Amino acid sequence: MFNYIFGLFSYDMGIDLGTASVLVYIKGKNVVLKEPSVVAMDKETKRVLAIGIDAKKMLGKTPANIVAVRPLRNGVIADFAATEKMIRYFIKKVHNKRAFLHPRVVIGVPSGITEVERRAVRESAEQAGAREVYLIDEPMAAAIGAGIPIQDPEGTMIVDIGGGTTEVAVISLGGMVVAKSLDVAGDKMDEAIVQYFRRKYNLAIGENSAESVKMQIGSVFPLDQEITMDVKGRDLLTGLPKTVTMSSEEVRIALEDPIRKIVEVVKSVLEETPAELSADIVDKGIILSGGGSLVKGLPELLSQETELPVNRADDPVTCVVRGTGAYLEELDNIKKSKKKNI
Repeated sequence: MFNYIFGLFSYDMGIDLGTASVLVYIKGKNVVLKEPSVVAMDKETKRVLAIGIDAKKMLGKTPANIVAVRPLRNGVIADFAATEKMIRYFIKKVHNKRAFLHPRVVIGVPSGITEVERRAVRESAEQAGAREVYLIDEPMAAAIGAGIPIQDPEGTMIVDIGGGTTEVAVISLGGMVVAKSLDVAGDKMDEAIVQYFRRKYNLAIGENSAESVKMQIGSVFPLDQEITMDVKGRDLLTGLPKTVTMSSEEVRIALEDPIRKIVEVVKSVLEETPAELSADIVDKGIILSGGGSLVKGLPELLSQETELPVNRADDPVTCVVRGTGAYLEELDNIKKSKKKNI
């Protein structure tokens, strides 16, 4: 009853607290915010100058007294103070100005993080103004957001490739039967592209440029028609600006190492999956979610490597946050069910 009354005066929210982006779901309003997980701060005073979109524009472009950082690395908090300020900013940005109470918050977290790291996420949200904080493993949230009937007695495999982590899980009867978390995902792909430019072209490019290359011409499987893109950076030999033309074939070479590691962890989870659930996966295939899954040719490559059907979820980028939202909508029923079972 109290939570119902409180809900009339506050907007409860689900948050996908990702390494690359933060997405926010508001109860009854769907996904209302998607911004980069970047904070720009003054080095000396520690004063926050920008958060989100405005801060990402500063990456690699700040003067000596300003630093633009990602407070989360590999799906966990690397800078507690910056994370707390970032969460507070996003809560204030989407919360109803007329609301009198702090919101309840559901946050998606990597399945492989420690209890200490989970406590850090919970405390950062509480410090940022959350009334109650609930954590849900990202593979479970992604599966819910992808529309997978997780309570069914059938095995379903979800591969969620975010910015900092790749989460692979086999889900049945509302739980994760096998789950593995890998700290190789979208960010490592960007780093691989940066290193390729340095080795091949003696060209220094920034994170934003590498991400653009990945999303525009990146592929991990041969395309019917290969594509190219002009990329600007700084010549490491002369120090002068320089432009090179890169092809999708070259991006495949650049991405070989991170993609190989992702394929290996998928195979590892399949090898540990009980036989009965494996039979279900043969029929239902693998579901891909997360922004990293948008790289061209990834479903085809995984299908070739596993000999299983592989499909992207609808709107894979928002699967986790939609899953936190669905959990949020059922939160009162979940709490009632737990009380009955005590």
